[in-house]
Amino acid sequence: MKKAAVLLLTLLCVSLPAAAAEQDKKGCTDHPAFPKRMSGYFIADCETRDFDAFKFETKNPREKTTVEGRWTKITYRMFKDSQQPSALAVVRNYENAVKAAGGTVLFVDTNRWMNGKLVKDGKEVWAQAEKGNGLIWLYIVEKGEMTQEVVADAAALGNDLKSAGHVAVYGILFDTGKADIKPESAQAIGEIAKLLKADAGLKLHVVGHTDSVGSVDSNLRLSQARAEAVLQALVKEHGIVASRLRAFGNGPFAPVASNDAEEGRTKNRRVELVKQ
Repeated sequence: MKKAAVLLLTLLCVSLPAAAAEQDKKGCTDHPAFPKRMSGYFIADCETRDFDAFKFETKNPREKTTVEGRWTKITYRMFKDSQQPSALAVVRNYENAVKAAGGTVLFVDTNRWMNGKLVKDGKEVWAQAEKGNGLIWLYIVEKGEMTQEVVADAAALGNDLKSAGHVAVYGILFDTGKADIKPESAQAIGEIAKLLKADAGLKLHVVGHTDSVGSVDSNLRLSQARAEAVLQALVKEHGIVASRLRAFGNGPFAPVASNDAEEGRTKNRRVELVKQ
């Protein structure tokens, strides 16, 4: 009897770590947009970034839509004793979940993945579910703008203009694909006005820049329109004489970082001041 008890305790000591290894990773939970996962899976890993981007297939693998916002990746792994579902079963489950939430399915590959978008708590949420060998990868982007943390001040702008002849202003924000200046840009534009008022002889080129997403022609038009919008804000809202300013759109032709990653694309979308 004593030997049997010792054997049982030994078996428990061996099996408990294996069972514990198949629990959700600490700190990981299902995303609110998909609160119920497929049976037989646990969360092996998760990652969240306050602001990043993901390219979603919208019609075919070569036509993608880049969506920016709060970025989440959840990796589901099968329990060892679970029966693996087919790729079609995974795709259909997530496809139906998107539809049930009143969302739109954008692209389906029944051999591997699906993606779609829906509205959750007033936010536009994009998602891609992808089937792997014993795994499901779920990518989610809650569409939104980056919180701008670095804002220029007149003194710093002036110093860079004196030393380099140009300076990037990252506190001026626009909606994606538009030239309407966002209200949170007021501080940065106010600092440019302060710089110009402090030096009556200063004249500036206001230069718009974009990333490489989209066609060259559309980016040139967009960058020109954004530069013009900043010029008009300085003239109409701060009383700067228009003859001291000239707007120019440079599109994607002067990147300061690689456009291969969102971090670089964010740096490339900017307004620069160039001393005339």
